[in-house]
Amino acid sequence: MSTSLQHLFENNRTWAQSMVRQDPAYFSRLASQQNPKYLWIGCSDSRVPANQITGLDPGEVFVHRNVANLVVHSDLNALSVIQYAVDALKVEHIMVVGHYGCGGVLAAARGMRVGLADNWLRHVQDVHLRHRQRLNHLAQAELETALCEMNVIEQVGNVALSNVMQDAWSRGQKVTVHGWIYGLDNGLVKDLGVSMSHAGEVVDVFRNAFKRYPRGGMLPAA
Repeated sequence: MSTSLQHLFENNRTWAQSMVRQDPAYFSRLASQQNPKYLWIGCSDSRVPANQITGLDPGEVFVHRNVANLVVHSDLNALSVIQYAVDALKVEHIMVVGHYGCGGVLAAARGMRVGLADNWLRHVQDVHLRHRQRLNHLAQAELETALCEMNVIEQVGNVALSNVMQDAWSRGQKVTVHGWIYGLDNGLVKDLGVSMSHAGEVVDVFRNAFKRYPRGGMLPAA
């Protein structure tokens, strides 16, 4: 027996009517153009809604989401979104946004089997493996927190090194890539300090970002 979804249609009508009451031209304006300044690349987790978190209307942020907010060089879906956002929409900022307690990252960190998604999460496991000297000496909770952050940093690097971004920067287009992480427990976004606005700074920003995570037995860099 199927469950009725009528309440969702009712919610939709209530929402649409409330928007028109607040702004009679709201939907006609949205329908006529899409002119966002921002591309949000985030996790599919339903608790991390891009528009609500940033206080932006639907037409103000272009959104791509997948499990564990990954940007993989063979993923034509993500790369097509980035290209359309950069080349057609002329976004000025790309935010790669992870979140603490990400189920995909936790599964990779704990070696959990989840099914078909295990193949996708190998990319997170690769991040763990690449930075194991900065992670494996940590207590499990600290490791998982750090891996959520490191995964964002790695994906920022993947965006920056994509041919879309390299071509945009080479022609002088002003577009910056940022790495953020969201706290489910407090609703706040944290800037991970890995913003990149031209090709010449990618390597240094990327390398320096990981120095905040000392290797086992080492003190943090001054």
